Amino acid sequence: MLRGLIVWGFLVSPFVNAQTSDSTSSPARVASLVSSDLADFENSPPSVRLLLEACLALTHQNLGYQFGSSDPTNGGMDCSGTIYYVLQSVGLKEVPRSASDQYVWARKAGTFRSVISRKMTTFELDALQPGDLLFWTGTYATPNDPPVTHSMIYLGKRRSDHKSVMFGASDGRTYDNQKMSGVSVFDFKISRAKPNRETGKLENPGSNFIGYARLPQLNSIHSSSP
Repeated sequence: MLRGLIVWGFLVSPFVNAQTSDSTSSPARVASLVSSDLADFENSPPSVRLLLEACLALTHQNLGYQFGSSDPTNGGMDCSGTIYYVLQSVGLKEVPRSASDQYVWARKAGTFRSVISRKMTTFELDALQPGDLLFWTGTYATPNDPPVTHSMIYLGKRRSDHKSVMFGASDGRTYDNQKMSGVSVFDFKISRAKPNRETGKLENPGSNFIGYARLPQLNSIHSSSP
């Protein structure tokens, strides 16, 4: 049994993809872990351990999903606002605010790895490590170019069952296949539109995981954080 808490807030709102522009806030329904629940946490570099501890601490604050917020004192944050806040809190002061700009930041640093497979067993995930940024397209309509709409942080695998988990904010992603809303631990899954065998058209062409990236300036976290 996991030692991390499952913290339930008010009744979860109907599913809304992360950062939908017509959603301002949702009651919190979040899942939390502690660092000892993560396999090999103690073997991660100090900078990664500090980052993961900061991520997990936020999941214990029962913060809801709030579009446009990057401040936990508002009672919630959106996906890229959560990443922006937690990376700033560990000393990375030049973090972009939007998911699209965070993606550009990682691409310019040369740390991004593309994933086009639909399987969690793909070799394309072989280099994925705790603390890496995760990116999606298609979670909502956006004029941004590139049209990256969602970002999270990979936490690693749970010690109990080696299931991959991630951290961030969402109104509708799952943890242990239950929908969450807020700043939470989530299941890490590859979501990808699939072609219809008869028509060739994409079915459910919404959220698509596109890849991951090592944090730019990751090694500076230990010297910048308290």
